Amino acid sequence: MSYIAPISAIAFTLDHIADLSVDVTDGLHGELTADIQASILTEAGKFAVDNLAPLNRQGDLVGARFADGVVTMPTGWREVFAQWSAAGWNSVDLPSEWGGMGLPTRLAAACMELWTSACMSFALCPVLGQGATDALHKHGSTPLKTAWLPKLVSGEWTATMNLTEPQAGSDLGALRTLAVPRGDGTYLITGSKCFISYGEHDLTDNIVHFVLARLPDAPQGTRGISLFLVPKILPGGTRNDVRCVGVEHKLGIHASPTCTMVFGESGGAVGWLIGTEHHGLACMFTMMNKARLYTGLQGVAIAERAYQQAMAYAKQRRQGRAIGSVDISPIIAHPDVRRNLMTMKALIWAGRAIAYNAAAAIDRARSKTDPAADELAGLLTPITKAFCSEIGVEVTSLGIQIHGGAGYVEETGAAQHFRDARIAPIYEGANGIQAIDLVMRKVLRPESTCAATTIEMLRSIGVSAQNRRDSDLHAVGAIVVESADALGRATDWLREKDRTPDELLTIASPYLRLFGITAGAGFLLKGAIAASDRLMHGDCDPIYRDAIATTGFYANTIALMASALARIITADRGPQAAKLPADFLI
Repeated sequence: MSYIAPISAIAFTLDHIADLSVDVTDGLHGELTADIQASILTEAGKFAVDNLAPLNRQGDLVGARFADGVVTMPTGWREVFAQWSAAGWNSVDLPSEWGGMGLPTRLAAACMELWTSACMSFALCPVLGQGATDALHKHGSTPLKTAWLPKLVSGEWTATMNLTEPQAGSDLGALRTLAVPRGDGTYLITGSKCFISYGEHDLTDNIVHFVLARLPDAPQGTRGISLFLVPKILPGGTRNDVRCVGVEHKLGIHASPTCTMVFGESGGAVGWLIGTEHHGLACMFTMMNKARLYTGLQGVAIAERAYQQAMAYAKQRRQGRAIGSVDISPIIAHPDVRRNLMTMKALIWAGRAIAYNAAAAIDRARSKTDPAADELAGLLTPITKAFCSEIGVEVTSLGIQIHGGAGYVEETGAAQHFRDARIAPIYEGANGIQAIDLVMRKVLRPESTCAATTIEMLRSIGVSAQNRRDSDLHAVGAIVVESADALGRATDWLREKDRTPDELLTIASPYLRLFGITAGAGFLLKGAIAASDRLMHGDCDPIYRDAIATTGFYANTIALMASALARIITADRGPQAAKLPADFLI
């Protein structure tokens, strides 16, 4: 089926849940106006529907082809990428001093959602380039920025993130790639990297690799890692000593080439240091923060595509007789199918709300208008990456279920959405690691009050709904308060002084899930309150009733799980409980 850009739902979330309209009115984003914002969303949606969506099925069937060190993308991809870059779409929130539009990250995230729904394999490529631009802009020297940023910002060149090695996946401290200084400000890089998205392709004439490596005298572990800019083509036009030696054959995202890269087969690939020696991981995390935001959005985007297809199928597929019907009914008439469809929709709306609020925190941190924004962005990023990517898997799985046997075969395309979505919980930091980051580095950071402040903010939304005359919102408000209280109890449990690392790490993933469910409930209710106000003032846009209904369903079917998760987290397992599962498995 064709993809329909959900502009109304996205615009509603931006303005009424992530407060973009408030910040625009307050002048936080310069000359951006509501009309310009609407125009950007409309045009981004048109490009998604007209140019990118037609690539999706072909990309899955043909994939990226590898031969003799060259990766060839499917027919038409290079031309569409050139059109996309020429339209300025690579630069929505990139710095204006280097040719970017300098617009809010919220708006860039909304555009990226549209493009990812249309064709996830295509949208993966610019995610890396934009993250690389952030890292170079923040940590690079002026000569490096002058030489490389303009074409990275424009999209004329793309970039990669080279972290993983066969023996060093999540444990970056084990990487072995070597960087030897040449005495002229450059370094010779030798080593190999695997699982490198878009490490080689024919979309652009140059690819700029951002590579983690060690100097010969580097200390062990992550404290000895440096970051280097290593281009495929050197400034003089000669080919650098870096090449792709193979691509992976994957479950999904077939048209996104996942490469094994070798640096320095003929003496060393020339690279330039970004930041300072032995501090490369901090530089790379600047790049990874946007990648993690967009990875969470990938879950939302693929879920949206799967939902649209499942809804269309449920309306036309006839099977069985609905209650009270004498004729064979479309399956959407059956309550369980409608429940599944509403579950899909509610999860999508909640994930979108969380991701856009994370982007809002990034915007405010960048503008320096809110001193707490940077810490809030850090708190919401692992929740966005993990919770929203898991939404993608859940929703695309439900999409297959609604299609029945037709969903399990490839012809309908429902299976592709599930296959594509399954990578998002794995890459850019596996979700278990995101949970550890949330618990150990964000919630339990000494002197940090961000988690408590966020929980209280979510609870206050529930209380405000309870104080309204709207009976539906009053009931939802009670559920949000209950969810926030459950999250608060779980957070207090984490903070008890006698918690062992085993205990904390054992419940990190359930805790992240609890935080995500509660944040989704609170943010959706915020939007529902705004929608109710608009309806009371005579604005009858259907999106407002849609927001209220979706929030009510989410509260009564998903948010109620918060209390159960809190009980799981705070259960008294005894002193050896954290070790028991491992003992049994061994």
